[in-house]
Amino acid sequence: MKIKFLPIMIVLLASGGLLSFLTLGEPGKKQTAEKPNVIIIMTDDQGYPELSIHDNPVLKTPNLDKFAESSVRFGDFHAAPMCAPTRGQLMTGMDAAANGCVNVSSGRAFLKPGLPTMGNIFMANGYNTGIFGKWHLGANYPYRPQDRGFEESVWFPSSHIGSVSDYWGNDYFDDTYRHNGELQKYNGYCTDVFFGEAKKFIESSLEEGKPFFVYIPTNTPHGPFNAKEEDIKVLEELYDNSTFPQKTNELKKSLVRYLAMIRNIDTNVGSLLDFLDKKGVRDNTIVVFLTDNGSIMGIKYFNAGMRGMKTELWDGGHRVPCFINWPKGNFENIGEEVSGLAEVQDILPTFVDLCDLNKPTPVSFDGMSLAPVLRGEEEIPKDRMLITNYSRMPNFINYPAPHGQTIVKKEGAAVLWKGWRLLESRELYNRITDPLEKENVFGQNLQVVRKMEGHLDIWWDRVKKDINEPQKIIIGSEKENPTILTACDWLDVFIDQQPQVSRGERKNSYWCLDVAQEGDYEIELRRWPKETDSPIAGECTMIDRNGNIGGTALPIVSASIYIGDVELRSISEKTPYGFEGLTKEVTPEDKAITFDVHLKPGPIYLHTFFHIKGQGIIGAYYAYVTRM
Repeated sequence: MKIKFLPIMIVLLASGGLLSFLTLGEPGKKQTAEKPNVIIIMTDDQGYPELSIHDNPVLKTPNLDKFAESSVRFGDFHAAPMCAPTRGQLMTGMDAAANGCVNVSSGRAFLKPGLPTMGNIFMANGYNTGIFGKWHLGANYPYRPQDRGFEESVWFPSSHIGSVSDYWGNDYFDDTYRHNGELQKYNGYCTDVFFGEAKKFIESSLEEGKPFFVYIPTNTPHGPFNAKEEDIKVLEELYDNSTFPQKTNELKKSLVRYLAMIRNIDTNVGSLLDFLDKKGVRDNTIVVFLTDNGSIMGIKYFNAGMRGMKTELWDGGHRVPCFINWPKGNFENIGEEVSGLAEVQDILPTFVDLCDLNKPTPVSFDGMSLAPVLRGEEEIPKDRMLITNYSRMPNFINYPAPHGQTIVKKEGAAVLWKGWRLLESRELYNRITDPLEKENVFGQNLQVVRKMEGHLDIWWDRVKKDINEPQKIIIGSEKENPTILTACDWLDVFIDQQPQVSRGERKNSYWCLDVAQEGDYEIELRRWPKETDSPIAGECTMIDRNGNIGGTALPIVSASIYIGDVELRSISEKTPYGFEGLTKEVTPEDKAITFDVHLKPGPIYLHTFFHIKGQGIIGAYYAYVTRM
């Protein structure tokens, strides 16, 4: 099918380089009614092995199995080895190296503001757009779902429920999420809530007579492994009755809870498909199921004939299931695994084709449309070559390192071609003859290496210019004021989990910011987020559902800020750390320390310091920035 792309009117906003869709023209009711609805379900840390249709020895997924049998299945489908880069690739159809989201935190998990997303494109084509679950492409303006084309959003920030930027104390049950920019408490288990809110959105879209695009990125089965008791009981029985070589009592507790969360996903998928049937829209709804990276548990019990896990370059780190279903779509190869290399970047161009969407003329995708493959008109090109590259985690780094692990390098890539896997420009495996990627045949196949390296060189030349340029959070905008900054977005240092804050991990870095408007700003430093109402130097006073105090005290005696390249309005004496900044005493009663500064438009770099008596310094894990 040949697509005609009509131009979408675009305006470039001065602040942050944001591209905003204005109009495509108002589509007529008949044209809108003919558009297929679209639902994407993406689960978190569920790998290719975690489906019974893929011969999992413990788990039963009857609803997903039935769905797969009525879908086109891609057997050699690849995501990034980490969740946020996969999500950016899904939303833009572009490689992580091109769209800016190359890591899961450390100031490198932002989708470039100037890029249209799947939400933007569907909304500009007359769709109602909604996201329900995990976003993980930026918690602040201009990176939030509501900034990127989603009219309805129920979501949580960062990598998982219980991250530093999440509402403190969320634990999968009766949590507080962000609903269209406002905090709102929801009753029930997280996955049930997200699917339930998606159904409400679908119902309202049907009442309006508009097609819908629904994105359900679950947080499950990502850790912590908090599952529903009913699912745990079923999985305990399944585990006890299963047989596989690695089975141990030690493995049982974690694996049962991990798989129990997937059982809950399976139940929700079945319920959603029944709901679409009852509403009479199942036939004209495209439903896609996939996962965001390789399994985190597969290597411990069953890895579906692969080597590796999440964050690794072997196939077990990035080969994932992908099922595409559209009863009205006249697809061929229903229930079969289509061969050939495919990737998550292919999903958006496939939707553009299947739904006959207009897209912005300047936008080019790195992925290809799979629509001709789904219709049986073409095969995936046998000579297709894919590249995955991403920023490594700086787990042991306590301060920003200019040439640290987070810097993406050409030689950090995996190149995929037919059955060949070239990893980090030093290992070559042939998965056809060596599916477990055990035998490095780099030296015996130099002609293959040269061909794959040549493709990598061309790709690198295209992306290297700004691949490592950090994206900036905008402060002082009418779109978000105040702005809540968290340690999740410290550049090149990893503080992503609430337990890290509770322990008081001795780390520090800075935020890359962009001031939208000149003015007086209040910068409020906290160790604990506002909702805990806890003193900087004391314990976190919020108690969890099990009656546990939220975190330990630290003897913090003073707080400082330093804003790189900015002359502050009032300057105190020099600090012991060799720069001019602002320092204030912290008393045992202080819950926050505030600094008043005058800022001009443009980029700034905010450094914060809590001085611990006799124990060095840490950064302020939370900073609330308000343009007064």
